[in-house]
Amino acid sequence: MISTSAAPSGRMPLPRLLAFSTGSIPAYLLIGMLSTYLPPFYAGKMGISLTAIGLTIGALRLADLGVDLALGWLMDKTRTPIGRYRPWFLAGLPVLWVSVYKVFNPPADVDTSYLFTWYILLYVAYSMLVLGHSAWAASLSGNYNERSRMFGWMLGIGVLGSSTMSALPLLTHNKIRPADPASIPTIGWIIMVIATIAVIVATLSTREAQAPVARKDRTTLKDYLAVFTNPSMLRLVAADLFLILGPGASAPIYLFFFRDVKHFDPGMVSVLLIPYGAAGIIGAPLWAAIARRLGKHRTVQIAGLGYAVTQTVLMAIPAGLFWPTFVSMFTVGFCLSAFIVLIRAMVADVADQLRLETGEERSGILYALVTLTQKLGSSLAVTIIYPILDLVHFNPKPGAHNTTEALHGLSMSYVFAPIILVTIGSACLIGYKLTAARQSEIRQALEELEARDYAASLEAVGGPGENIAARAS
Repeated sequence: MISTSAAPSGRMPLPRLLAFSTGSIPAYLLIGMLSTYLPPFYAGKMGISLTAIGLTIGALRLADLGVDLALGWLMDKTRTPIGRYRPWFLAGLPVLWVSVYKVFNPPADVDTSYLFTWYILLYVAYSMLVLGHSAWAASLSGNYNERSRMFGWMLGIGVLGSSTMSALPLLTHNKIRPADPASIPTIGWIIMVIATIAVIVATLSTREAQAPVARKDRTTLKDYLAVFTNPSMLRLVAADLFLILGPGASAPIYLFFFRDVKHFDPGMVSVLLIPYGAAGIIGAPLWAAIARRLGKHRTVQIAGLGYAVTQTVLMAIPAGLFWPTFVSMFTVGFCLSAFIVLIRAMVADVADQLRLETGEERSGILYALVTLTQKLGSSLAVTIIYPILDLVHFNPKPGAHNTTEALHGLSMSYVFAPIILVTIGSACLIGYKLTAARQSEIRQALEELEARDYAASLEAVGGPGENIAARAS
């Protein structure tokens, strides 16, 4: 059989995969800062109220709602000598430079309008990098298990790179600390340098697979609706939203919880994110290996159960005990690392299904949907959790006195809200039908169609009298 598949089924060599995976680092650097350190920075140092920050970030999500879908649609339609998705990934870099500089260097009289303007540009940069890299990765392999391996390494390398932020207190002898407001401008410059190197390495190391030839001359409204009505994709979007919303609810109050409830100083607060991130480096490839045996959706559900258990254990550890907390953070991060890896790999499988059914490539739009849920989940967490902290009269400023009731409300928000949300996300995958066996059937059907299209194109060029089989060989 002639294979002209745009998504080869072979195994990518590890050195090339590692170089390609460096492209995940900028997004993970932004995730950590946007979710964990920047909201407390604007609430504490810059003096914006918790409710105002929550509402502003919620409004950002509404304004940004169509950006990811528009970017995904444009990416799918793009045709350049270097690919569909790689140019967009590369173009996200200058957008990142401008937005990071403005967000990490606010003026003394900063207000919510400034925060809204530059935060939304930073989210655009994030979308271009994540969508471009994820859809590009999906085009590199059509194999069910190879996709788990690829996205596992992408998360692992991304988390490894972002862990440099958590290690800064150790590397700089406490001169640069993400939890210290005075370090935020310097960290912005560090992010710009690391992101530039990572994007260039990924762009130069890996070619993008040739775009599949559309089997239809015109795309109908029904074809677009298929993206939003596909049962497997609907389950993935719902699961992804809650699986992101759960950990996202704890991220913006991480600094407050470990500073005011667990009684760690700002340097140790950052250091405790090292095992949390390192767990992703180890966990992502291991969860991918487990998924090869049990299937991706079942593995996500197992990880969700593990997350609930490890979050409960973290709450039970007495305040101030560094090493037990260190180990507990590792176990929480280990379970969490399964979610993004496997959901993204499952989206690539849905892209194959839709290409078989509609004849059109829709990877860009599909990854736009899960990128949207990721941003929506993380922002909704701030929108919901910060006003709750205001209601219990929690004071976010360093050194402020907080009542027992305020600290209890903070603890409940950090530990138990994420458990409930992750449990709902895991339940969304009950009955998921796009298994390894079904995806293998889809890939075989796609390869047969592409082989027929290729043979037909040769016949059109060479004439009906040519020996097509000989020409193809």
